[in-house]
Amino acid sequence: MNQVLVWIMAAGVVLGGIDRILGSPKGYGKKFEEGFLFLGPTALSMAGMICLAPVLADTLGKLILPIYSLIGVDPAMFGGFLAIDMGGYQLAGRLAGDPLLGEYAGIVTASIFGCTIVFTIPVGMGIVTEEDKPLFAQGIMIGLMVMPVSLIVGGLACGLGPLVILHQNLPILLLALIILIGLKLAPSKMIRGFSLFASGIQILVTVGLILAAVASLTGFCPLPSMTSLEDALSVVASIGIVMLGSLPIAELLTRLLKRPFMWLGLKCGMNSISVAGFLVGIVSAIPAITMIKHMDKRGKVANVAFLVSAASMLAAHLGFTLSSAPDMVPALLAAKLSGAILSIPVALLFTAREEKS
Repeated sequence: MNQVLVWIMAAGVVLGGIDRILGSPKGYGKKFEEGFLFLGPTALSMAGMICLAPVLADTLGKLILPIYSLIGVDPAMFGGFLAIDMGGYQLAGRLAGDPLLGEYAGIVTASIFGCTIVFTIPVGMGIVTEEDKPLFAQGIMIGLMVMPVSLIVGGLACGLGPLVILHQNLPILLLALIILIGLKLAPSKMIRGFSLFASGIQILVTVGLILAAVASLTGFCPLPSMTSLEDALSVVASIGIVMLGSLPIAELLTRLLKRPFMWLGLKCGMNSISVAGFLVGIVSAIPAITMIKHMDKRGKVANVAFLVSAASMLAAHLGFTLSSAPDMVPALLAAKLSGAILSIPVALLFTAREEKS
């Protein structure tokens, strides 16, 4: 499967590259360019945390190991609290007692739960209008309710047993439950808390980038266990190579699936912008979130619920996994697809009940 995906990405590179040479008449050349331009923002958000991952693992390991050992959970699962491409994978790998659980936490859990709490919630709440914030919160709650399905399906694809998956995800599921309750009872305070958390992560990433850059330039590093900036940037570069092909392919899929998705939207009572949001969200969460103001109510809730599992599935997260842990690609896609597909009918069911009441 991995080899097939690699060849599909390579075909995307050829498609986008040739279209760019011809002046991008079909738009695939623009996506090819976007894939390359993605390197800068990716490096800015990832490199510092990758460099700091060994330091954080050594520091947090002393706190996490005793707590997690009490409940029999592998410390690697702590990496799932960060996004896959914001240090979650590296942190899980460094803390892992079982290498398989390290891969599972760093790829599956971090791409769904970690991405949601570190990226989707704080960024989304900063973009949507005040009147849409309750609908955004409702969508997040539905996405988190469906999330255990994603985690179980992804774990099964890794070769883990159902009971092992549930046991190892206890801290994640507990925090998800707290978030659900908080978003229901005190959404404004929860939103503020997530914004502060995201700001703290950004500061930490920037500090890591400063220290790594100084070490690269001068040879002086106050934290010897840090990963070098050159090694961190090689990870970013490998993601960028995949993005050169994945974005043109995602654009092609979006066009091919547009009509069946439009038909599905009409059947489900959503407008065309809402349907397009699903297709955009599997590539990048930010443009999908900016489209929310043009969606109908059902579409807003369904799209946000969909993003919890599906965000960046065919772009950044797929690119990261192909470059860092190619054997985990089936688990990543299985986890994200199962949660994404299930979240839509669940969201529509909830909104239909509200409309009736």
